[in-house]
Amino acid sequence: MAEPNVNLSELKGRRIGRVLTKMGKLTRDKVHEALQLQSQRRAPLGQLLIELGYVTQEDVNAALAAQAGMESLDLDHIEIPDSVVHILPAETALAYQVMPVQYDEGSNTLTVAMKSADNFRAIDDLQLLMGYSVRPVVADESQVEKALQKWYGDDEESIADLIGEMASDSEFTDLRDRGESVDLEDLIAASEDNRVRRLLNLVLMQAIKDRASDIHFEPFEEEFKMRYRIDGVLYEMVPPPKHLAMPIVSRIKVMSDLDIAERRLPQDGRIELKVAGNPVDLRVAVLPTMFGESVVMRILDRSNVSLDLQRLGLRTDDLEVTRQLIHKPNGIVIVTGPTGSGKTTTLYAALNELNEITEKILTAEDPVEYDIDGLVQVQVNPAVGLTFARALRSFLRQDPDIILVGETRDLETAQIAVQASLTGHLVFTTLHTNDAPSTIARLLDLGLEAFLITATIEGVLGQRLVKTICSRCKEPYTPSEQELMELNLTSEDIQGRQLYRGERCDYCNQSGYKGRQGLYEIMVLDDAMRELIIQNASTQLLQNEARKRGMRTLREAGLLALYDGDTTIDEVVRETIVDN
Repeated sequence: MAEPNVNLSELKGRRIGRVLTKMGKLTRDKVHEALQLQSQRRAPLGQLLIELGYVTQEDVNAALAAQAGMESLDLDHIEIPDSVVHILPAETALAYQVMPVQYDEGSNTLTVAMKSADNFRAIDDLQLLMGYSVRPVVADESQVEKALQKWYGDDEESIADLIGEMASDSEFTDLRDRGESVDLEDLIAASEDNRVRRLLNLVLMQAIKDRASDIHFEPFEEEFKMRYRIDGVLYEMVPPPKHLAMPIVSRIKVMSDLDIAERRLPQDGRIELKVAGNPVDLRVAVLPTMFGESVVMRILDRSNVSLDLQRLGLRTDDLEVTRQLIHKPNGIVIVTGPTGSGKTTTLYAALNELNEITEKILTAEDPVEYDIDGLVQVQVNPAVGLTFARALRSFLRQDPDIILVGETRDLETAQIAVQASLTGHLVFTTLHTNDAPSTIARLLDLGLEAFLITATIEGVLGQRLVKTICSRCKEPYTPSEQELMELNLTSEDIQGRQLYRGERCDYCNQSGYKGRQGLYEIMVLDDAMRELIIQNASTQLLQNEARKRGMRTLREAGLLALYDGDTTIDEVVRETIVDN
C-alpha cells in the first residue's frame, strides 16, 4: 500500500515507474531494466515488474490508485459500521465489486473500496443509481472479496422484504391519496430516500439477471403493479403498496433526467449503466394515466443480444441466401413481421457484418436501440418534423453506401427508399406484414407502383420468434393426436422423430422455456417472381412460386425447429399460420 509519508498530489498523473520509485518500492535502475524489457515485449510495465520479482500485485494496485489520485486502504484494519453496509443492496455491491466503507451524511458522500483504480464506470453508475457523491479508494483484491463475502455473502435482500419494511412507514403513507396536491419538496425527499433507491436497484438488477426485455410500473385504482417481460411473457413481481408509486416513478425520472414536476404529459428518457462489465441501456417511457404515471423501461443489454448473423438461428441454406442479399451493391431488402419479432436485431446483425471502414452506413430509427461504432445513427422525431421520409431525403446528400430506414410507414418513405435504391444505394427497411409474400400487397396498398417494386426489391425476409425449451428441464414426450392435429400432422408424420417439452423448473421461472430463437422465410425476387408482380398476381400465387424456388415458409421452419428439439408444438402453432 502507499507509504503514509508520500503526498498523493505528487504522484497523481505520474508514470507508474516514477510512482513506485517515490513510494520507495523500486530503484531507478530496476525501472530502467523493466523499460528495456518492455521495448522487446508489449506488456504493461507493472506486469513486467511483478514478473521480475521487484514488486507485488498489491504494490502495483496501490501505485495505480495513487496515479489516479486515489487513496489506498487496508480493509483488514478498519471497522465498517452496519449502517454503511446497508446503504448498498447486496446485488449492487456484488455486481460492481465495491465495498462501502464510510458515509458522510452532511455531504452525502459514500466512500467505496474497489479492486482497481480503472473501474471508473462503477463510480458513475453508483452515483446515478443511488444518488450519492461517490469517493473511491483502492484496496487489495483479496480484501475486497473477503469483505463482500463477509457482509453480503448470505445477505440476499429480497424485494418483498424491502417492500414490507416500507409499506407502513409514515413518510410514504402520508403520500396516499394526495394525487396532484403532493408538494414537489415532499416528492423529491421521498424519491431520494435510500430505501426507494435500494428497491429500484433490486428490481433493475433482478430484471437484468433474469434477462428481461422490459420492466413495467403500472398504477391502477387500488394497486401498483411491477411486471417484467422475459422471452415475450410478462411476469408479475411483488407489488408495492399504491402509495409507493409516486416515489418510485419520481426516482426513475430523476435517474433518466426527466422533469419530476411534469405529471400531465408523456416523457421519454434513457439511463446508461455498465453492469458486471456489460453495457446496459435503459429506455424510459413515462405515460400519464387515470391513476398516476405508468412507466416502461426497455432493457437493451448488449451482452444479451447477439448482433451476429450466424447466431440468429438462421439455418445454413437461409444464412447463405441472406448473405447474398445483404451483399448486393444496391436494391431494397425488407425484413417483415409483427412488433417484437426480432426484426431490428436481424437488421443490426446485417449492418454489423457490413460495417467496414470502406462503407458509409446511415440509419434512421425510432428509437435508436443500440449504438454501434462506425454507423451514423439518427433518431427520428416527428414532433419536430424529423420523420423517416425527411431523414431519408437528407441521407441522400450524405454520400452513403448503405441506408437503414427503421420502418416504411407511408408512401413518401417508400418512394424515397426506391429513389435511393435506383441511385445505387443498398437500403434496409422493415414492414409489418404476416409473411414475406404479403409484403408486395402491402407496398401496393401504400401506393407504390408495381414496376418500381420489381425494379428495386431484391428480397424479403419474414420472421417470428419462438421460445426455446429450457435446457435444464427438457424432457422427451409423445404428443397426443389432438396436439398433432393443431399442426395438421399425424402420428405417421413424426414416426422416428422425438419431440420434447420443458418439465418446468426454477431456472426457467416454471415456464418450461428459456430464451428464444428465430423462424425465417426468405423470398428472393428473380425474373419469374417479378413478372408475376407486374401481372398483379395474388399473394397466394406469389407464395406458391416462391416455394417452388426453394422458399421455406414460417410454418415449415417451425416444424424443423420442432423436430430439432428446440421448441414445442404450442409455440409453432402460436407463431405460424397453416400453409395452404
